[in-house]
Amino acid sequence: MDTAQLSTEKRGIMEWIESERENLVQFLQELVAIPSDNPPGDCYEIAEHTQKRLQDFQFEDVSLLEVEPEKVKEKGMIRVANVVSKTGFGNGEGPDIVLNSHGDVVAPGSGWTYDPYGGKIVDGKLYGRGAAVSKSDIATYTFATMALRPFADQLSGKVTLAYTFDEEVGGLLGPKWLLDQGHIDPDLAISAGFSYSIVNAHNGCLHLEIKLKGKSAHAAAPHTGHDALEAMTGVLQAIYEYRDTLKEIHSNVPGIDSPAITVGLITGGINTNVVPDECTIRIDRRLIPEEDAGKVETEIRRLVERKAGEYEGIRVEIRQVLLAKNFGPTPEDSPLVQTLAANWKEVMKKDEVEIDGIPLYTDGRLFAEAGIPTVLFGAGPRTLLEANGHRADEHVRVDDLVKATQIVALTLYDLLRKNAR
Repeated sequence: MDTAQLSTEKRGIMEWIESERENLVQFLQELVAIPSDNPPGDCYEIAEHTQKRLQDFQFEDVSLLEVEPEKVKEKGMIRVANVVSKTGFGNGEGPDIVLNSHGDVVAPGSGWTYDPYGGKIVDGKLYGRGAAVSKSDIATYTFATMALRPFADQLSGKVTLAYTFDEEVGGLLGPKWLLDQGHIDPDLAISAGFSYSIVNAHNGCLHLEIKLKGKSAHAAAPHTGHDALEAMTGVLQAIYEYRDTLKEIHSNVPGIDSPAITVGLITGGINTNVVPDECTIRIDRRLIPEEDAGKVETEIRRLVERKAGEYEGIRVEIRQVLLAKNFGPTPEDSPLVQTLAANWKEVMKKDEVEIDGIPLYTDGRLFAEAGIPTVLFGAGPRTLLEANGHRADEHVRVDDLVKATQIVALTLYDLLRKNAR
């Protein structure tokens, strides 16, 4: 890129990151090579490795903070620790900017062309589970912070690296735990994202478990039982009719369309020759930023109870499994968004970056809930689909990894610069 218009300091930051391309990629390959599938959720080894590498990279204040076993067990995980590193600049009178990414991943599944733990580079793309979501941003944020060192005397404030390992089950043992325990107390947050847009809002998510209980009976005399599976069939039909009505609702946030509902799991029955006495489903309801989670849950509970009530002898139990609140939009004219956007244009050599919402939910919401201005930005393609996130052949382009690191580093430099305030 043409860096002639940039200051000497900014050119130095970009050149240093370019010179460290090989080490940046190697760090990501190391992270991809460590299985951290969640479930089952044994993520201690990757956290321990991350801590060690930060120490190797000469970060002075690095902590490995293990989460209480009983809390880990409640979330269905095996072992979890978070890694926090704080780098202070000047007299500390400046913003504390947290860079948060997660190192747990969904299981690889089938259909891979390349080893999901191999980190192989083909045609400029690094393949592996977590290459895009979101081990790449652990590498991005680490090297972005390191790039500031030659210019530390010009800066004041703090960069906090907060690497967590439970995003795939909600983030409550990661960012939420760190905030509640007082291990981090940032003023601004940049959380894992992609290179081609700044995400300032996202959907929420409600998971409910719905169990219908009836009465078992011999299949030779089904009229003596109460068939829970038959009743669930009616409930499912009602849910799918409800799903059609959601298409009429639209968010005002660019990038986010309509709410959605998916029935993802179903179990039930005892044997082929027995009337089922129980049937259970789990549903995923995506909440657009304008929706109230409490009202949505009440709406679904009433729908299910009303439909199940049409079947004799059927009882209903509904349990909330997860509630991830929606977040944003963070104002487009906020210093965080504007600084990031300006540096994106410098590095990408394009006129405008998209500032929009996404239909996912992420750990970023937990910072927003704490009142911290938050955006999502990091290394990756334009969409989760393009990265094959949560699918076979997940990958990140090495050029995107390098550019995202430069953009984040320049943004940190601007936000922490003494004469900028």
